[in-house]
Amino acid sequence: MVAESWDYIIVGAGSAGCVLANRLSADPGSRVLLIEAGGKDNVLPIQMPAGLVQIIPPETNSPYDWGFWTVPQAEMGNRAMYWPRGRALGGSSSINGMVYIRGHSSDYDRWAQLGLTGWGWADVLPYFRKAEDSERGADEFHGTGGPLHTSTKGALPHVLNEVFIQACTEAGFPRTSDFNGPQFEGAGIYDATIKDGSRFSAAKAYLTPEVKARPNLEIRTDVQVDRVTFENRRATGIAYRQRGRELVATGREVILAGGALGSPQLLMLSGIGPAEHLKAMGIAVVHDSPDVGGNLQDHLDMIVQYDCTQPITLNGNSKLTTKLVALGKWVFGKTGNAAHMPTPAGAFLPSREGLVAPDLQIHFMPVKGNPHGRGEMSPTHGYQMHVCQLRPESRGTVRLATPDPLAPPAIDPRYLSAPEDVETLYRGVEIARRIGRQPAFAPYAKAEAWPGPGITTRDDTIAAMRQWGETIYHPVGTCRMGVDERAVVDGQCRVNGVEGLRVVDASVMPYLVSGNTNAPTIMIAEKVADMIAGRRTLERKLGIAA
Repeated sequence: MVAESWDYIIVGAGSAGCVLANRLSADPGSRVLLIEAGGKDNVLPIQMPAGLVQIIPPETNSPYDWGFWTVPQAEMGNRAMYWPRGRALGGSSSINGMVYIRGHSSDYDRWAQLGLTGWGWADVLPYFRKAEDSERGADEFHGTGGPLHTSTKGALPHVLNEVFIQACTEAGFPRTSDFNGPQFEGAGIYDATIKDGSRFSAAKAYLTPEVKARPNLEIRTDVQVDRVTFENRRATGIAYRQRGRELVATGREVILAGGALGSPQLLMLSGIGPAEHLKAMGIAVVHDSPDVGGNLQDHLDMIVQYDCTQPITLNGNSKLTTKLVALGKWVFGKTGNAAHMPTPAGAFLPSREGLVAPDLQIHFMPVKGNPHGRGEMSPTHGYQMHVCQLRPESRGTVRLATPDPLAPPAIDPRYLSAPEDVETLYRGVEIARRIGRQPAFAPYAKAEAWPGPGITTRDDTIAAMRQWGETIYHPVGTCRMGVDERAVVDGQCRVNGVEGLRVVDASVMPYLVSGNTNAPTIMIAEKVADMIAGRRTLERKLGIAA
């Protein structure tokens, strides 16, 4: 069988893969193949912002969600915990909460301090601006004319948004008008990746009809990649299966963009990873890279909930007639509750004095529901604050459960294994409870539903946290970028120890950023696409054969 030949093979059409496909295929002299294991994204549950409630809960068995589960977590009541991840064009940007956040400038300066020259805040800000088409207009912090539309009107309008922000100020915290501007700390309204009432995923932004029509770009969905192929220590392409056929594609460069779970899994299936683990799986070792699948970091989510005295929250949308009205408004006019993201307001706050940057994030929602993986919203009216620690110390792993490429990986985030995380999250829960007791909420607060009025001591609160917490789905770090000998990829995201192979996605982050991870992942892909395009131009000038 003669293999197809490409310049670039991109595995994974998520936030990073869509960017890479767009930017690399902009060169008409480069042939680009984009592979996605999931399907198309032109379906109502993805395009309608409120449709995520039909995708994320595990009981929906949505074809657009991988529906992963962790191994039982020793510090979380020995519970297996639900990890939704996107399975369609756009990846997790097609099922996320649509919050547009970059993180704090110190996050990227911390990367640069590791020796990663070119990854400091001053270096990455131009790529955030390049990607963005902001409704705020162009300024020092925002860009216009980029592929990714960011909206100041995507947040769900609700009276409780301003109540929450006012309560934060009453609790002693500042107000901010732009989390991605000069003032990160404080409470305010989130920007959203929503345009004209529809989700604006990475696929919507970067894989426009004009881009899809490029003759040098091919996009294939519902394709399972089994492994990267090698000749000695050089990547030559991929082995994959489509509609029951086993196929091979060759490329001058293979780029993995499968995210913090998919990319390390595929590296290990291809023989790059901890040697002893690969041998135990019966996989021939191409390169012993012990940190592949290590350094797993995630934001653990605690939901502080209140019952509401007034029937004004989104819990009223549980009635069939209300759902049909909301659906009709969106289908025929892209308006109504279904046209907005459900986490409209939030805050970035310090857990204690003396911090360089806030270490807590709150997502406020005018609705009361169960944590991820535990069923639907409450039948009674309420509201909640999602609290997460921004820079956790706990580190976990992704490993192969079996050598079968179709099997889900073994995910062990080791939540709360670091004592510092327990203390910081406890402080975060207590700060959220303090915000909930402020005068602004007095007309609306009926009772605290979680942790509840009976939970008063530190020990009881921490015990409740271990039984209640879930992911807010921001996993990163499993193909860590660095300059040390154990780093999985270098500062250009090239896989160390082999040639012709890169990883470009959230897995390369050495440290988790202070906020949602979609915007930073897009930035990483924009920056690396520039690196690749620059190298290609240089090769042509020097007359180096493809």
